[in-house]
Amino acid sequence: MPLTPNDIHNKTFTKSFRGYDEDEVNEFLAQVRKDYEIVLRKKTELEAKVNELDERIGHFANIEETLNKSILVAQEAAEDVKRNSQKEAKLIVREAEKNADRIINESLSKSRKIAMEIEELKKQSKVFRTRFQMLIEAQLDLLKNDDWDHLLEYEVDAVFEEKE
Repeated sequence: MPLTPNDIHNKTFTKSFRGYDEDEVNEFLAQVRKDYEIVLRKKTELEAKVNELDERIGHFANIEETLNKSILVAQEAAEDVKRNSQKEAKLIVREAEKNADRIINESLSKSRKIAMEIEELKKQSKVFRTRFQMLIEAQLDLLKNDDWDHLLEYEVDAVFEEKE
């Protein structure tokens, strides 16, 4: 059991023939008692401060643990977001590729259709040209016909005179 200031104060020594001066010993013990009380008081204060600091350390340890957990949760959430973003990006790329293929196929189909229409128009223009040429040639033949000369010889006045 540790020594207390009262133990120091109440300590008695046996007297011997050539012993110490009693007043001097009592003064020294009184001084030791005062110093010991100061040391004990400081010890108590320091223990209280240590307890307070231990509580604060515990509090900060809890905060640290909470922050570490929060960081882990945030990292996991970030990884989830990253994974989901990558999946979504792949889906978008896949969808874009499908759309591109569809657009290309539609364009090829339209270009084939237009090419077929062009060929059909070429055929129709050849037919039209041939028919038009035949019409013009027929008209030229009519113009070259001698019947026109006969019409020019026909006199209109003579027709009116006959009717009168």
